[in-house]
Amino acid sequence: MPAPPSPVAPADARACWVEAPGRAAIRHETLAAPHDGEVRVRALHSGVSRGTEMLVFRGEVPTSEHARMRAPFQAGDFPAPVKYGYASVGVVEAGAGEWIGRHVFCLHPHQTNYVVPLAAVQPLPDGLPPARAVLAANMETAINALWDASPRLGDRIAVVGGGVVGLLVAWLASRVPGCQVELVDTYAARAPVAAQLGLAFATPVSARRDADLVVHASGQPAGLVTALGLAAFEATVLELSWYGQHTVTLPLGEAFHARRLTLRSSQVGQVATAQRGRWSHARRMALALTLLRDPVLDALVTDTAPFEDLPSVLARLAAGAPDVLCQRIDYP
Repeated sequence: MPAPPSPVAPADARACWVEAPGRAAIRHETLAAPHDGEVRVRALHSGVSRGTEMLVFRGEVPTSEHARMRAPFQAGDFPAPVKYGYASVGVVEAGAGEWIGRHVFCLHPHQTNYVVPLAAVQPLPDGLPPARAVLAANMETAINALWDASPRLGDRIAVVGGGVVGLLVAWLASRVPGCQVELVDTYAARAPVAAQLGLAFATPVSARRDADLVVHASGQPAGLVTALGLAAFEATVLELSWYGQHTVTLPLGEAFHARRLTLRSSQVGQVATAQRGRWSHARRMALALTLLRDPVLDALVTDTAPFEDLPSVLARLAAGAPDVLCQRIDYP
């Protein structure tokens, strides 16, 4: 008879915690050995969300959303101390034998290694480098947005906001036959990135009006005002931005009613209504990872830093850093 597998010893880990609004630190913890149906993952890379994660870092999650905004493996509670994040890529080192050595994506906070149920990890498809897979959560959001938006063949589409999610939405929409897609942003430095993805670029002043569909992803109230102004008669404006506890004022007394516009929200926590009966979260994530195999998307990863620098990186990103799209964190 074959010898039983050797027991897996506990392991040490380091994780990034928001200690107080605007301040983060690295904490040490000890991981229990994985049980049946669990795996231990050693992180290789993680991605920092410029939207939700910055609101968490600044302590701007509304009290009413504390439960709904919890990340899958979050520790602690809002506003702080809290361990948060949801874009980790690593390699399985212990647990289910057939998984050992496989590269996986997991919705886990920034941490050097961690133990999770096997169902929580998604294997990377062949052809997807782990360093690019940190975009998976953003791609999943973009997929859900396109499902909610339902673009039609030949639509004129404006995407307002050239962050990672906006660029991915525009890139996906541009692959719908006949669609004319324009990325709109106040920051002209987004134009070269848009060009790398094969997208037209415009400022709010030069943007083409009368779009059949407008997707807003800038995270700024002024961007949503711009989006409403670009929409054609009976067009839909899809809102992807989440403003936390900030109030947004909109000019709904102008042409909003005369144009019979539809303002609709989209959020990745639920699979889009039209797909929900057939698509699970795991199937949607598998699609996101498959779509990331295109090397042109490396253009979205614009800055890297070692894990030990993450507390200062979060502070820098929260202060602005407009040149950074996806911030990748690399682990030792």
